[in-house]
Amino acid sequence: ESPVACEVCEGAEEMTEPLQQCTAWLRAYFCEPATTETLPVPAFHHPLLQRDSFTRQVLWTLLNDVKFGEAVSYKQLADLAGNSRAARAVGGAMRSNPIPIIIPCHRVIRSSGDAGNYGGGHLLKEWLLSHEKLQKEKSAW
Repeated sequence: ESPVACEVCEGAEEMTEPLQQCTAWLRAYFCEPATTETLPVPAFHHPLLQRDSFTRQVLWTLLNDVKFGEAVSYKQLADLAGNSRAARAVGGAMRSNPIPIIIPCHRVIRSSGDAGNYGGGHLLKEWLLSHEKLQKEKSAW
């Protein structure tokens, strides 16, 4: 309920362009989530995201198709990524996600509706899902 100030460490002007993009994107995600849709997605140079693989396909599908405030099951994401029988492989892709929050693996939940696992811990995943739900409800007003 209380307003939270978003701060970036001093020396931000010395950051490289990709780091400035990440900083702007994360600031928007936490403080002005509606604006993330209009920001460029930061350039990703992680080797996992450069290789042609099912993991890369899953992560890009998640990034592009599952919007802020939405959730998708592991099976649904497998379907979206082109292999309906690969729900367990989707779980592996979520575990190997090199940039959580930006590639929103917290939006992938179990078919039962349970949040499931998250590298940052169950409480953080629940908080991120709640944050998005609350912000989406606020923007609908």
